Amino acid sequence: MAERADFLVLGSGVAGMWFALRAARAGKVTMLTKRTVDASNSSWAQGGIAAVWSADDSYEQHIQDTLVAGAGLCRRDAVEITVREAPARIRDLIDLGTRFTTQGAEYDLHREGGHSHRRILHAEDFTGQEMVRALLAACRADPNIEILENQCAIDLVTHNWLARREGQIPVEEDVVTGVYSLDSVTGRVQAFSAPIVVLATGGAGKVYLYTTNPPVATGDGVAMAWRAGARIANMEFVQFHPTCLFHPQERSFLVSEALRGEGGRLLLPDGTRFMSRYDDRLELAPRDIVARAIDAELKKTGAPCALLDMTHLQRGAIERQFPNIDARLRSLGIDMARDPIPVVPAAHYQCGGVQTNLHGESSIQNLFAVGEVACTGLHGANRLASNSLLEAMVFADRAATACIERVHELPPPPPVPDWDSGSARHSDEAVVITQTWEEIRRFMWNYVGIVRTHRRLERARRRLALVSDEINQYYWDFEVTPDLVELRNLVVVADLIVQCALRRRESRGLHYTLDFLGSDPNQISDTVIQRPR
Repeated sequence: MAERADFLVLGSGVAGMWFALRAARAGKVTMLTKRTVDASNSSWAQGGIAAVWSADDSYEQHIQDTLVAGAGLCRRDAVEITVREAPARIRDLIDLGTRFTTQGAEYDLHREGGHSHRRILHAEDFTGQEMVRALLAACRADPNIEILENQCAIDLVTHNWLARREGQIPVEEDVVTGVYSLDSVTGRVQAFSAPIVVLATGGAGKVYLYTTNPPVATGDGVAMAWRAGARIANMEFVQFHPTCLFHPQERSFLVSEALRGEGGRLLLPDGTRFMSRYDDRLELAPRDIVARAIDAELKKTGAPCALLDMTHLQRGAIERQFPNIDARLRSLGIDMARDPIPVVPAAHYQCGGVQTNLHGESSIQNLFAVGEVACTGLHGANRLASNSLLEAMVFADRAATACIERVHELPPPPPVPDWDSGSARHSDEAVVITQTWEEIRRFMWNYVGIVRTHRRLERARRRLALVSDEINQYYWDFEVTPDLVELRNLVVVADLIVQCALRRRESRGLHYTLDFLGSDPNQISDTVIQRPR
């Protein structure tokens, strides 16, 4: 028997928790999270959250900075909404108990690449962790919010899914009705039913060999939405953070953009500063430009990494401004007051995702997507630094408002049948999963990375077709496990990235191809794909 709720939220990052807190005023919220409740991309966010906060800044300047970074593909209405609602969402966080760093009586504001002003509120250098702490405490205190950990969502259930099961013809306007979820502790698959389902599952950095994302970032929400028939947009725009720590003991540690905002200089191993060859803004250019510059220099020189030099700062300033980064680096034997930091680009943020309207609703009725899983139109072809936590708050709030207005007018969802595992058996071939996982991540890095070619993309497409067949067969033959669920989703997301990249025959923002250098004004449109019915 399916468990029922008024609102079903998949994911426990900033977007999911803020939606839950707002929606809980109108009904019962069940939140499913894949690991522990604090294991999310949000918790790993270092830099901060952007908002017009000082008297010398303006909405128009923040809007313009976002539009410039987005390389012509931002939805202006989404940008204006996000920027203008930002201060109110920051005040919500402060009222909730979020402790942003202050300088005297005022909040300390960082500046990051692509921003014309200091407008990044932060909690030292672990902003996401502090926001998650405050939001989680509020969620745990709310009697209308139920948090279920170790729940690995497998697939969405919609009216059309139920119709196909009964041999009926699908209709044009599909409606979500629930989800199947695997309890990774008991191994039991549970059905959950709700009139409103919210995807807040984060990004898909683990599709690449090198990433700043945590292990949970396997693109689950995008993959489930695709299989359900939702429209997906702009998956070719994968943001590679320019500065991931290059160290044998640490492969996913992000060295925040805020360091470059405080004067950090990028150098080659011989001490040569190189950003002047790529952009007049030097190290404060947008992330796509800086990442490509580092990638080009490493390929040209054969150097294994670049260096980020912060030695102009005194030790006291480093400890005060970047305590988390400093502590981690020193534990690895790097003192950034004396030593340049070895860095390389790594997959960081998914700018595309489940296409939504300005209230976070997807093309499937009552299925909402908020946070990194969504494509709201804010980021366009390249995300402006520190706009992601902001987008999560703004669109989670807007989605909650829309859901509260309709939830009590919706009919009860049809019953979700119990999970049927059919003839699936226990697998004794888990090596297939680990081997395929590594293979996908490696060829995605080599063929669908920072710089692309049509030939490499075609190679990736052909290999993914074979891998997809293998994994789908494995999925139907064997009992589901969390690793299998994640790998199945990873294959889908990899294929969506390749599909979108092959369709965009120009270089724009984060999509840079040697076959089509330069942007084409005739291609200022989203890349939208949808699974055939």
